[in-house]
Amino acid sequence: MQSLVDHLKQGNLEAFNAIYAEYHQRLYFFIKKKTHSVFLAEEVVQLTFIKLWNCKTILRSHIDISVQLFHMAKQVLIDQLRKEQVRSKYEGDSAETPFTDNLIRMIEAKDLMRIFDEELSDMPAMRKLIFTLSREKGMSHKEISEMMGVSIKTVEAHITKVLSRLRQYMYSVLF
Repeated sequence: MQSLVDHLKQGNLEAFNAIYAEYHQRLYFFIKKKTHSVFLAEEVVQLTFIKLWNCKTILRSHIDISVQLFHMAKQVLIDQLRKEQVRSKYEGDSAETPFTDNLIRMIEAKDLMRIFDEELSDMPAMRKLIFTLSREKGMSHKEISEMMGVSIKTVEAHITKVLSRLRQYMYSVLF
């Protein structure tokens, strides 16, 4: 049985309409909650569905449509906020700019932290613990090595592997 994504990839308008009916309202409230703007929520949702249709051939069948759709919506929102920021700058309306800057940074940071947490959860327990002690608890490599009874080189190796994996993941997402 073909998935809804597969049908959409083939240009099936009924599949698109089914996705629209299922996710339109959810996307609207998701964006409205983040921006507190009815206008921006309506605009972003419509642009997201246009982007979905225009990018239908590059959708991934093995990734749930909701994940792909909400990712598109976040990107469209960030694009719209940046456009608004530029518009405000050239019209001399600088009161909106700090809010827009902060909102963009908050959205991007939350997404990045969620991705890092997911990647970290797939790593061996000792590596997760060492990285958590180092980055979240602020412990030095020496303190961690003494606490865990391993060499400083082992601590450094685990942290290097975590950072390498996170960099590799970010590179695959961005490029």
